[in-house]
Amino acid sequence: MVISKEAARDQNRVNDQIRISPVRVIDHDGQQLGILPVKDALARAREAGLDLVEVAPDSSPPVCRIMDYGKFKYDKNKRSHKSKSHTTKLKEIRLRPKTGQHDIEVKIRQAISFLEHKDKVLVTVVFRGRELAHVEEGQKVMTGILEKLLEHGKLESPPVQQAKRITCTVAPK
Repeated sequence: MVISKEAARDQNRVNDQIRISPVRVIDHDGQQLGILPVKDALARAREAGLDLVEVAPDSSPPVCRIMDYGKFKYDKNKRSHKSKSHTTKLKEIRLRPKTGQHDIEVKIRQAISFLEHKDKVLVTVVFRGRELAHVEEGQKVMTGILEKLLEHGKLESPPVQQAKRITCTVAPK
């Protein structure tokens, strides 16, 4: 099994994995116990019912801390999940002027869920063939959708007709 350098750096040596002796030991309360042989440091950690964890392997001598390693890993993992932020994506819903009312409502519910997840929504009404003769039908569909979506978001770009489509963008509040 090959471990990458980043994965190896993230892993701390614990208890019997610590090979270098002597080590600087810090108690579970944060007090320095001084420089001790690894065997003595392990004995003190076991007396306290905790683990001996190497926290600074590059220093001379390496620094080890007496702590609950399971709790340490849990907190570290929790912190890394908190720091991840949501990147806004652009989601699109496409409609036609002849789309039925129920289908439009389904698309609106989908767009609302996108806005609640902090994503932008691109609303597009596409015209095909002779539908271009009745652009006002597409504009009615677009205004009906925007009335319902603007309760959950704000209009980023107004409806614009480009060739065979009308598009507008709604951003989350």
